[in-house]
Amino acid sequence: MRLLLLVDCYVPSTKSSATHIHDLAVALKDAGHDVVVAAPDETLTEPRSVQGEDGVTVLRVRTPRIKSARLALRALHEIRLSGVMWRAGREFFETHPRDLVVFYSPTIFFGPLVRRLKTLWRCRSYLILRDIFPQWAVDAGVLRERSLPHRYFRHRELEQYAAADVIGVQSPANLRYFEERGWSKQYRLEVLYNWAPASHGDLPQSRMREELGLAGKVVFFYGGNIGVAQDMDNVVRLAESVRDQRELHFLLVGDGREVPRLEEKVRALGLENFTIRPPLLQKAYLAALSEFDIGLISLDRGLRTQNFPGKMLGYMSFGIPILASINPGNDLRDVLESHEAGLVSENGADELFREHALRLARDPALRRRIGENGKRLLHERFSTAAAIERLEAAAGPLPTGIV
Repeated sequence: MRLLLLVDCYVPSTKSSATHIHDLAVALKDAGHDVVVAAPDETLTEPRSVQGEDGVTVLRVRTPRIKSARLALRALHEIRLSGVMWRAGREFFETHPRDLVVFYSPTIFFGPLVRRLKTLWRCRSYLILRDIFPQWAVDAGVLRERSLPHRYFRHRELEQYAAADVIGVQSPANLRYFEERGWSKQYRLEVLYNWAPASHGDLPQSRMREELGLAGKVVFFYGGNIGVAQDMDNVVRLAESVRDQRELHFLLVGDGREVPRLEEKVRALGLENFTIRPPLLQKAYLAALSEFDIGLISLDRGLRTQNFPGKMLGYMSFGIPILASINPGNDLRDVLESHEAGLVSENGADELFREHALRLARDPALRRRIGENGKRLLHERFSTAAAIERLEAAAGPLPTGIV
């Protein structure tokens, strides 16, 4: 099968969507498929580049700053994304027909490009929906519901759904989002869980624990986007509540719009048990991750859409136990607790969050048991093989109803 994977960033970006699609692209290639990845790239000096990477053809198109731009400018540049990608990539697209277009959200602005490609190639499309925007922005207080920007973004959201023959949401709870809005019969929906490779291959040696002076400490590690939806104030409160436990330390590795404010807050509180470091390239990130003790997940309490953060798969792959504080109703809780793969509380239940943290910190045997359960869960439910099966089915006769 000939596939196009369309994503808003790709490796060497450290964004979870970039590494997630990279893992899928390599797994598809290893399964015998012909894979092309197309992505914008604000670092290019030429209009586009095409090169082979890990056995995958990668088309990069030069775009203005998106991820690193101010919010209003980022929105403007994302709105233009489909047009920019089409104009710069048209010659390549016309000479490289595909059997399936797989596009990844975020972003919500690939709808027009996907429609063009489906017409050009007379093929089907599959939306991997990982960010239900603008709803999460309303829930987190970033957007006001029914405001002009919200109405515009909702229009573009529906545009991307209409461009998809199949929409793969990341958890059963996400199906309710469509049901509650009366959309479940309008779109073809199925659950497509996140995925991770069975192994990460050879990794460089990491000495981050030593470099940060964390030898002998129990380190709570968070890797990924540090934004509004993650509510890292939640983790800061936890760190402040255990500041007298000098053997505990909190390490955040990543970037995002909340980093400057959090750094200032940590300084103002005088927290010596809290460190924020810039993002690492994927191999270096995985090597560093393997050094630490407990994986953190935090989600804003106000979120009504559900989320299985990709970072948890990295924790699981190294047998690192998960400490999660999440929004109410998120079925991530059921998954982790039913497999004893993590300790979970609702964001706002600060005392329980603290109690869970101390349980994990003080009991190495508990950490090992939960970590091994997580590794087993990863192999059972969150494999690249399962994701590939869904995509292969999408290229054939369409399923009926909701899976």
